[in-house]
Amino acid sequence: MTIASYTALSGDTTGSATMTNTSVSSNSLDANSATSLENEFISLMVAQIQNQDPLNPMDGTEYVGQLAQFSQVQSMENMSSVLQNNTVLLDNMQVLSTAGLVGQTVYISGNEFELDENPQKGKVELNYASSQVNLIVTDQYGETVKVPLGAHPAGEVEFSIDPEALGLTAGKYNVTVQVQDGLPTPNVLLAGEVEQIRIPASGGSAMVNVAGVGSVPFYQITQFGA
Repeated sequence: MTIASYTALSGDTTGSATMTNTSVSSNSLDANSATSLENEFISLMVAQIQNQDPLNPMDGTEYVGQLAQFSQVQSMENMSSVLQNNTVLLDNMQVLSTAGLVGQTVYISGNEFELDENPQKGKVELNYASSQVNLIVTDQYGETVKVPLGAHPAGEVEFSIDPEALGLTAGKYNVTVQVQDGLPTPNVLLAGEVEQIRIPASGGSAMVNVAGVGSVPFYQITQFGA
């Protein structure tokens, strides 16, 4: 009886020393890393086995369940790491693709632009044929100028807002489209040359500075090339 008691005590002491050593070694790792979590999990499981009631031991299925739960957590951590790497890769690809746009003509879906001495070009996307298509150009003071484009079938209608021909001064303007009654208002695409690409330091979509249109997110570009 005495020998059995001594043996159990010796086993507890050894197990305690082993757990302490494992804890010390795991502390040197990143506490949130998969390796650190695995070491901590194994240490806790070993301690649980060593200190269980020998007269009422735990069912083996409980250990299997704990291992399955840990494997699931580790798999989710690995998946999160893969997704982060993919996000960085996509950001790098976006930077490379947008860098080649400098000096190129693009089209932006929008209605606001800024005139200088150069005409503002663009397109009207007609979903249906219209007997009349007019551009309504409004300056920052509310003054409007109508630019008739005539009748057009469904499709793209190119336009050019010439400040000299229309007597418009430099400044900010808004353009809308007027079509025949009963038709939905078509979309306007404004053309401009890409002057600069800016990558936000906090991440996110690249910002494209388009002449006459301003700075817009990369995803707002609807067409490349003149």
